[in-house]
Amino acid sequence: MSECTHVPELPRAEPAALSATCLECLAAGSHPVQLRLCLVCGHVGCCDSSPYRHATKHYEETGHPVMRSFEPGASWRWCFTDELLV
Repeated sequence: MSECTHVPELPRAEPAALSATCLECLAAGSHPVQLRLCLVCGHVGCCDSSPYRHATKHYEETGHPVMRSFEPGASWRWCFTDELLV
């Protein structure tokens, strides 16, 4: 794993999740494969294996670069901008 320039810019305390699931999938009547948590604002979106890829769409719309897995037992983070595990 490598360090990116975006990690030091994250809020010191991890933001609270805004929901327990991907609200965009819920509204579309879809079920997320796995969930991702935006480490800038707490948005919860579905992964790229889900039909709508809401976590990636959130990055594309907001520019919030780093997310982490929101699955139990997983702690990895991904920087969309640098395309790195961090």
